Amino acid sequence: MAGMIRILLADDHAMVRRGLAQILEQSGGMEIVAEYANGIHALNWLCDNDCDVALLDIAMPGMNGIDLLKQLTQIKPKLPVLIITAYPEDQFAVRLIKAGAAGYLNKDCAPEEVVNAVRSVVSGKMYISTAVTKMLTNAIRLPDGKLTHEILSTREYQIFLLFASAKSISEIAATLSLSVKTVSTYRTRILEKMQLRNNLELMQYAVDKNLLN
Repeated sequence: MAGMIRILLADDHAMVRRGLAQILEQSGGMEIVAEYANGIHALNWLCDNDCDVALLDIAMPGMNGIDLLKQLTQIKPKLPVLIITAYPEDQFAVRLIKAGAAGYLNKDCAPEEVVNAVRSVVSGKMYISTAVTKMLTNAIRLPDGKLTHEILSTREYQIFLLFASAKSISEIAATLSLSVKTVSTYRTRILEKMQLRNNLELMQYAVDKNLLN
């Protein structure tokens, strides 16, 4: 691709944005054209402006990276989205790749890996680790008898992990910018789908399946 690679950064931590911007711009051929700490602000900018790739965190105020990705697949289906997050690959990578992300990176990856990932997705390729590739292969091959948590939607799974991490309804509502009533409704739905009775059983399930890191 000719010219500078134009990048949007969306992460609620200023230090992370500053570090990523420094890594990418010093690599040559890349420029940060917009950066936001809030998912809604990032979406508003993208509705009126163009870039070559969007780097999104998952946990952000206003609109999290999961919901922002869903919006972008609708309004800018050709825009490659690279997820860069502190969440381990085995928690969200497969779900977000299936939802339309072009790549998934953990924040503890090497700086050169971020640069390579950006160049890869901008050129039209996927950027996923060997571990995620194996997860995707296993997901495709899953028989009808899925594990209970695998029948949850991406949003339900996100909320399930927060409950399993001993977060309260009000804490989850604040984290995801949802109402307490909405989170409570999700909790009821999750318990019904997983055939569990309470938060303690949710926590035990997550521990037994090694879903918390």
